Order: sequence, then C-alpha cells, then structure tokens
Amino acid sequence: MYKIQANASGTRSINVTEKHLETIEKYSLLRNLIDSNGIIDEQVLDKLKMNVRAILETQQETDKDLLDLCLDVIYNSNMKALGLHNLVLLFIEWNGKPSTD
Repeated sequence: MYKIQANASGTRSINVTEKHLETIEKYSLLRNLIDSNGIIDEQVLDKLKMNVRAILETQQETDKDLLDLCLDVIYNSNMKALGLHNLVLLFIEWNGKPSTD
C-alpha cells in the first residue's frame, strides 16, 4: 500500500493500493490527461473524473476494480489537484519498477 499527500500542508492523504495502480494502467487513465504545459490543476482532475464516468457508463459489466479506484482514490473527498499530481508521480515510479513475477 502506498500513501499520497493530498494537500500542501500534509494533513490529508489518500491510500493507494497496487490494485488501484494496476487499474489505472489497465484503462490508461493518465494517458493524454495532462496538457503540454504539464500543469495539473482542478480542471485536469475534472477531466479524469469525466473520463472514468464515461468508461463506467459504456461498460457492459461494471468492473469492481474500477469502482474501487473511483471510491477510494479519484472521488475521495481529499482528492485535489495536488493529490492527482502525487498520484501521477507514484504511478510513474510504480510503472518504472521491474515486475516481481
């Protein structure tokens, strides 16, 4: 389990599991999310939420892992732009690690 800081003062955090990161990878949720300016703000977070909502609405069967990611991380009440920034950094670090399989 990983923990990302969700606000600048460090008083709020969000727990992120290996399964959450695998789901982000499975659906390529962070691909093309951030504009060329590289800034992650509340608009980028809203874009992610809309993308996830569109995926959920078009699925024949609901993916429990995607729902868990939504409830635990993306729609977490502590999730703000800084939290998304830290989630992106965590994902990059996690994705760069060699597989232990």
